[in-house]
This record gives sequence, structure tokens and C-alpha cells, in this order.
Amino acid sequence: MSASASPALPTSGATVFQARGLTKVYGEGDAAVHALKGVDLDCRTGEFVVVLGASGSGKSTLLNLLGGLDVPSSGSLLYRGWDLAHADEAGLTRFRRDAVGFVFQFYNLIPSLTARENVALITEIAPDPMAPEEALELVGLGPRLDHFPAQLSGGEQQRVAIARAIAKRPAVLMCDEPTGALDVGTGITVLEAIDRINRELGTLTLVITHNAVIADMASRVLTLSDGRVVAERTNEHRLPVGQLLW
Repeated sequence: MSASASPALPTSGATVFQARGLTKVYGEGDAAVHALKGVDLDCRTGEFVVVLGASGSGKSTLLNLLGGLDVPSSGSLLYRGWDLAHADEAGLTRFRRDAVGFVFQFYNLIPSLTARENVALITEIAPDPMAPEEALELVGLGPRLDHFPAQLSGGEQQRVAIARAIAKRPAVLMCDEPTGALDVGTGITVLEAIDRINRELGTLTLVITHNAVIADMASRVLTLSDGRVVAERTNEHRLPVGQLLW
């Protein structure tokens, strides 16, 4: 497949990402910052992967590379066999548009649009979207379709952001500190929505966080430190969000 070709969507159980020797360096010479230092990674459809690490460990950089928001300095990075590391900007744009849903710490909703309309912004450009109403129902906001962001709590706004991310039926849902701006109770509600998407849609889900409590709900946990994966574990039994010990 050429660097500019559109990536194929993964089939059930398939390897979605394969990274080998992944590095990312910002700057040059004495000012160079080595954010990633040779990361190896495999992710498959349906997994719920939590990436743990302190600030500066490289976890956001890793998510940016996997999501096509940046390219590695060296190493290989494949999305279902498609070369992300050497893709051109047009190919990366199609990859982000068609294959990846992003959820960030801050909701980035448009204040003048209702929840339904915020989600519709994505469904209008996606090739095979679900209806905005369906996406909002999946995150428990069916009764709040026509409310504006200012009429919603922080947790509800984050769930609108999740609905917007999954409405295009992405192969991958990437969440960067999705509960970082929320209190514990509200964060639990948001995590329940993310967990439901993973279990019901089979979407590969990656959550980066500094909160080790969240790790127990994952199928696999990676710990980053100083740009390297320093630990990896598989949870034989994923805990329901309500059983996490906050």
C-alpha cells in the first residue's frame, strides 16, 4: 500500500498497531528531547489498553504517534500493515478521519451547538456513521440531545465528546486523560461510557492516564517511564468500573 493510500479497517481480532523500535526526538543537538526511546507495541481489535506514566514519561507522545497526529523519528509503526511512519499528510488525514476517534481531557465542544449538533459535525463527514442520536444514547445522553454545553455538567460534556468520537464508528478510540478534569463520581460515569463502547462495539481502546486505579478495568496495562515501556501486564479479569478502588 502506498504512503498516501487510505488504510483498511481492521477485522475482528486482527492486529491493529505494530510498533518496533519507535522513537521520537524533539529539537536537535544539546537541546534535543528524547520523548520515546525504542518502544515495541502490539495492539489488537477489542483490547482495552491503559498506558500509565507520570508527566513526561512519553505516554502522550505515544498516543500522538498511534493517532497519526505526529510521526516517529525512527522505528516502524504499522496500522494493520499500513506504514504510518512514512505516510504523507493526506494519508494521515484520512487515517485520522476514518479510523480514529479522539477524546481529550478538555471537551472542545462548540458552545452554540446542541449535543446532537456537536456530534453531527462528525457524522456529516464520516463515510459510515451512526446517527448522532444513537451515539448519544450509547453514552447515556438520550434525554439530553438538544441541550447546549452550558446546560450540561462536566461529565455530560465529556460524554458528548465521547459520542462525537465514536459516531464515525472508528476502529480505534484514543483517550488522553479523559477524567483528568473531573471529580471521582463524574469520572466513573465517563469511564463507564468508554468501557461500554469497548465491550459493545469491539473498538480498540487506548486510555493514557497517570491514575493507576484505572488500570484494573483494562485488558492490558503498559507502564511508561523516561520514554520506554518498563512494565506490561495482562488482567485476566477486568474489573467493572464500579468496583475500582478510588
